[in-house]
Amino acid sequence: MSQKISQTASSSEVPYFLRYKKKDLWGYQRICRLDTQKPLRILYVVGTSLKANLDRSAPPSSKFFSVKCTANVQYSISPVPRETSSLTPIPLTESSALLISMDTASEHENDSKLSVQYYGEKKDVLGTAILHLTAVEISLDVDADRDGVVEKNNPKKGSWKWGPDGHGAILLVNCDSEKTYWKKPDNKDTSISRVSDLKDMSVMVLRTKGPAKLPEGYKLTMHISQGDAESVRVFRSRSADVLNSGLSQKLYNVFVKDFPLVLSSEVLSKEVPYLGGVAEMNFHVEGLRFPDKDFDGLISINLSLLEPISAGVPETPIFTDKVVFRVAPWIMTPNTLRPVEVFVCSTSDNYQFLKGMRNLVTMSGYKLNICHEYENRGDRWMQDELEIGYIDSPHQRFPVVLDSPRDGDLADFPYDKLLGPDFGYVTRVVLDEQVSSLDSFGNLEVSPPVTVNGKKYPLGRIIIGVAFPTATKGRNMTKVVQDFLWAQKVQEPIALFSDWLCVGHVDEFMTFVPAPDRKGFRLLLASPDAAYKLFRGLQKSGQGKATLFDGLAKAKQKTVDEILNDKNLQEENNYVQSCIDWNRDVLKRELGLEDEDIIDLPILFKLVKEDDEHRAVAYYPDMVNMIVLGKNLGIPKPFGPKVNGRCALETKMCSLMEGLGLSCTFIDDFASYHELLGEVHCGSNVRREPFQFKWWNLEM
Repeated sequence: MSQKISQTASSSEVPYFLRYKKKDLWGYQRICRLDTQKPLRILYVVGTSLKANLDRSAPPSSKFFSVKCTANVQYSISPVPRETSSLTPIPLTESSALLISMDTASEHENDSKLSVQYYGEKKDVLGTAILHLTAVEISLDVDADRDGVVEKNNPKKGSWKWGPDGHGAILLVNCDSEKTYWKKPDNKDTSISRVSDLKDMSVMVLRTKGPAKLPEGYKLTMHISQGDAESVRVFRSRSADVLNSGLSQKLYNVFVKDFPLVLSSEVLSKEVPYLGGVAEMNFHVEGLRFPDKDFDGLISINLSLLEPISAGVPETPIFTDKVVFRVAPWIMTPNTLRPVEVFVCSTSDNYQFLKGMRNLVTMSGYKLNICHEYENRGDRWMQDELEIGYIDSPHQRFPVVLDSPRDGDLADFPYDKLLGPDFGYVTRVVLDEQVSSLDSFGNLEVSPPVTVNGKKYPLGRIIIGVAFPTATKGRNMTKVVQDFLWAQKVQEPIALFSDWLCVGHVDEFMTFVPAPDRKGFRLLLASPDAAYKLFRGLQKSGQGKATLFDGLAKAKQKTVDEILNDKNLQEENNYVQSCIDWNRDVLKRELGLEDEDIIDLPILFKLVKEDDEHRAVAYYPDMVNMIVLGKNLGIPKPFGPKVNGRCALETKMCSLMEGLGLSCTFIDDFASYHELLGEVHCGSNVRREPFQFKWWNLEM
C-alpha cells in the first residue's frame, strides 16, 4: 500500500508538538508500545488517545528522536520541548512521551502510519519504530437523556442522576405476559416468545464505523457483572428489517428466532459481531426484578474491544464503553387520580352491595369488573388481596398488580385474571415471617402529592400500618413487603399505628378525597369525638330516642340516649380517639398538613377480645372506608339515627363532602361486609390512570 509520509506540520505555522487539537477526548487513554525491531499493527478507537513512552522503546545510546505520520494522525509530545522547529530532532528524556490520536475512522485496515526515528549523540540514526494504525468508532448507546431516542455517545450514559436535569437510561421489569394461555411473566422466560414483547424492553444500540472487518484476532465482547446478572437479560436483533417491515403481528411471531439471547445469569460475557462500514446493531434489554433491599435498581452493561497477544494467551481489553440503567420503580396511585376500572367480587350474600356498586360505577362512567364466586370461592376482600400500581419509562408504561402475601381464596385472581399483555404482576414471598392481617392491602395506601418543609413528593407517600413503636408482641406488616416498598424510593413510606384495630388496616380510620382548594385533597379521619358531638346535639334537640340500626332485623337497635349513657363504650372510644390522634399528628408532620386539611368523620368503635388482646372494630358501618371515583363517593350506609326520616350520619357526611363538590352514594354493606369486619373499600379495588409526573424527574 502506498502511503504518503510527511514531516508533521512541516507546512504549518503551528509546531508539530502542539499539533494535537482534541485534548478533550483524552479521557480514555491506553499505553501503546513502540518497537524498533519490527512494525506493530495497532487498532485505535476514535475519541481515545494512545500514549507511548519514547525512552522505554529507544535503542541504547539514543539521545534524540523525531516523529512522522500520515495526514489523518495527530500527536503531541510531552513534556513540550523548547525547540519549535519541526525539522530538528528532539532531545530524548526519561519522561518523553508521545500522545497519538485520530479524528476519523479508517476505510481500510492499516491505512494510517506513524514512525518514530531515534538518533545518537551525533544525530546518527539508531533505529525506527513504525506503527500501522487502523481507526474504528465504537459506542454503546442508550436513551441517556430520557427523551425516547437513543442518541449517539451521550457523555453521561455511564451514570445515573435524578431530577429534570438528570441523566441515565431507564429499564422496565418485563413482568407482563404476552401469552394469554399457559402464561407466565415474560421476565420468567429466557427467550422472546412474541416480537410484541420487545416494546417492554429498552433499546441499546452498538454503533460502529470502520473497515469491513477488524484486524485479525480483535473482537468485541459485551459483559455484565455477576451481581447485575440476576437483574437483567440482553437480546440481540439479528436483522434491523424485522421491526420496521410493517408485517402483521401474526407474521412477527415467526421471527422470534431473530432475537437470540446475549447476556443472562448463565452468560456473563459474549462476543458480539462487528458489522463493518457504518453500522448499527440493536440490543433489547429486559429488566428481571424490581429494586429491593439487596438491589438498588442500578445496572451496568459493558462493551469491550479485546486485543490478541499471541496464540494460547488470553486477549486483553484495550477499550471499554459502559452504559447504566435504573430499573423503574413500582408506583401506587392515590384517590385523586382518575379511575379506569373497578374490581369487586360477587358472592351468594352480597347482592345489595353489588347492586349499589354497579349503580355507582355506571353513574360515574367507569368499567366494572366482577369476580364471580366460582373464581373467588367466597373470598370477597378484593382490596386486601392486591394493589394495582404501574411502572413507567420514556418508551412504555403499563399497570402492575402487587399481590399481597395474605393468599386467601382470591390468591389466584391477580395472576390468573390480571396478568396479561401490558398488565404486569409482582409479589413478595414470605418465608421466615408470620403473615398477619396487617399484610393485607387494606393496610397499604398512598397519599396525593404533597410538599413537606420544602421537600416535594410529587407522587405522594405510601402509608402502611404497623404495631406501636413500644409494642413487644404487636403485629406488623412483613419485612419483605416493607423492604420492597421502601426500595422503590419515589413514594417514601410513612408508618402509622394500626395494630390497635382488630383487622389492623389503615383504611379503617383514614382516606383521601379530592378537593378544589388548598392542597387539592382532604384527609378524612374517623373520629369518635365527632360522633359523640353529633349524638349529643341530637339528644339536645330532643332526638334522644332516635335509634341506630333501624330496619336491620339482625342488628340490636340502640337509641341515641343509650349510646350516650354507655360509659364503657365512651371509655373505649376515648382510647380509639387517642390512637387516631397519634396517627393524626404523624400524618400532619409527614404530609405537611394543617388542621384545615383534615375532616373528622363521626364514627364510633367498640373493643372486642382477640387472642387475649382487646382491639377495635367499627360500631356501625365505617364511613371512612369508602371508594373514591372522581367526584363520586361510595360510602358504607351507616344506618344511623333518623331525624325527619333521614339518617343523621348520612346528612352530616353529605354536608361535609358536598362542600368539596363531592357526591355521596350510600351502599348497604351491613350484612355482607360490615358484620365480617370490613366495608366498601375492603370489598373493592380501583385501577387508576398513572401520574403525569415522571418519576425520574424527582429531586433526590
